[in-house]
Amino acid sequence: MPLDAGSDVPACAVDDLPSLVWVANLAALELHTPQARADDPDRPTALVFDLDPGAPATVLDCARVALAVRDLLEQVGLRCVVKTSGSKGLHLSVPLRPSASADATKAFALALARVLESRDPKRVTVTMAREQRPGRVFVDWSQNDRHKTTIAAYSLRGTTPRPNVSTPLSWDELTGALADDDADALRFESDDVLARVERLGDLYADSLAGNQVLPDLG
Repeated sequence: MPLDAGSDVPACAVDDLPSLVWVANLAALELHTPQARADDPDRPTALVFDLDPGAPATVLDCARVALAVRDLLEQVGLRCVVKTSGSKGLHLSVPLRPSASADATKAFALALARVLESRDPKRVTVTMAREQRPGRVFVDWSQNDRHKTTIAAYSLRGTTPRPNVSTPLSWDELTGALADDDADALRFESDDVLARVERLGDLYADSLAGNQVLPDLG
């Protein structure tokens, strides 16, 4: 299928078991998806916050920022889900039904990120320049660009010696890892995730449920 209307760039629709097996057979470890559905690529059904720690900041610093993002979203009537990136940081996804425009989701993400930066500029930045990131968490609002993609939940990552998994979390797990100062509690390999789903079910299911409308910034 084409990536979008008027484009000659192809994209794969992995929407059944045979196509997933085909992708696995290609050794495609990382599966990145847009925020919109294939049948309406200009209207994202989710808003994403990509929290990227600049060393010496860690995933625990991302956890603190994630909780702050969640609290701000709750103040405007939005809920979100959280997962590890499978690399260094965390991803928050805000399901939107009905869908919104990519320009609206990106503007909203930037506005909220700027609030966080103004409250704690020593720990949070919205600036993409890498020289501005050491010791801070970069809240990457630009992941909501129309043509950008984000690692899918449950996808393996090929950025570590042993592939980690982008793993859905509960908020209690985030607060627990912070309380214990335990970054390893937020890292998972494939066997860990299979056991988690068996025990906990799909913690990312809420990313597809419910009706949420993006507030108007105007």
